[in-house]
Amino acid sequence: MSGVHQFVPMLHRHDAVGEHTRAVRDLLVARGVPSRIYTELSDPETEHETRPYREYAGEAEPGDVLVYQFATESAMAHWLAGRPERLVVNYHSITPPRWFAAWNDGIAQLQVAALAELAVVAPRADLGVAVSCFDEEELRAAGCTTTVVVPVANVADPPTEADPAALARLVAERDARRNAAPPATSWLSVGRLAPNKGHHETVAALFVARMTVDPGAHLTVVGSPSEPAYAGALHRYVATLGLEGAVDFVTGVDDAELAAHYRAADVLVMLSDHEGFGVPLVEAMGHRLPVVAFDAGAVREVVGDAGVLLDRKHPRAVVAAVAGLAGDESERRRLADLGAARFAALDLGTAGERLVAAVWGPLDADERPS
Repeated sequence: MSGVHQFVPMLHRHDAVGEHTRAVRDLLVARGVPSRIYTELSDPETEHETRPYREYAGEAEPGDVLVYQFATESAMAHWLAGRPERLVVNYHSITPPRWFAAWNDGIAQLQVAALAELAVVAPRADLGVAVSCFDEEELRAAGCTTTVVVPVANVADPPTEADPAALARLVAERDARRNAAPPATSWLSVGRLAPNKGHHETVAALFVARMTVDPGAHLTVVGSPSEPAYAGALHRYVATLGLEGAVDFVTGVDDAELAAHYRAADVLVMLSDHEGFGVPLVEAMGHRLPVVAFDAGAVREVVGDAGVLLDRKHPRAVVAAVAGLAGDESERRRLADLGAARFAALDLGTAGERLVAAVWGPLDADERPS
């Protein structure tokens, strides 16, 4: 029986691409469509869910559709481009190499290679699926002629309920800051510790806030240290600025614990230089947390008018935006309402079904998996 099989360089848990891939697989299987996940490299946490990609050649069935979850360099790209099956490229954006060059030349070179691979698979694809219009433009520029925009399929709709114990602890800490003299603001930043995410600029803005309008301001950074040199430098930067007690680094949280962080914070600050979608923005809006974000990549497309978007990242500009929200309860409520409406408008709960329908689109009716 023909099926829809996904290919991803490595399947990670608690990773946007990995969870998207797993969600799509589950939807297909629930419909009775054979769907396997093939990888170039195995992750011990998910290896029971995957197979080496070269094994597919011995398992192929007539009418199969191959979906390549494309976000980084992989030997699979050229291999897939040479296969005879219908090919769908689900594009999750490639971070421009310049953001990594100063920190990790190896990663920068991999990103250069990924851009070259995109130029190979995009023209070959029967369909390109982008998670945003911003990414769709990149797909079309690379030579993909048939495209559709479908957001990521792994954002919980409705939002995940917060872990009660974690929420109680975090709310108590936040309220202690709010009730201090003078009152202080709880900042949240979510995203892997990588140069393009701009966490160092958020730290710089926090320092300015504490030196000026918000002496007790506190920042929680939730994210895995995906680039070790940058992550280490970020920790040293916090120490150099004397912010050890004002910045918490949190990693390894589950969805319920992450929800607690969204629910307990006063504002999400996101100063990323390159976002193909921006899952933390959507999660924050779903949890009614006001957003202050740098207007780059797909940020405006995702947030719309439901957040404060900055055209520059000077620390004083960031501080002014955060302080403006902190001192205006009605504006916080207004943005929370707009964010909730924007979350609903994105219709993320049906994203997986829309992607499944789009994947079937390139097939003739008599070739579709039954």
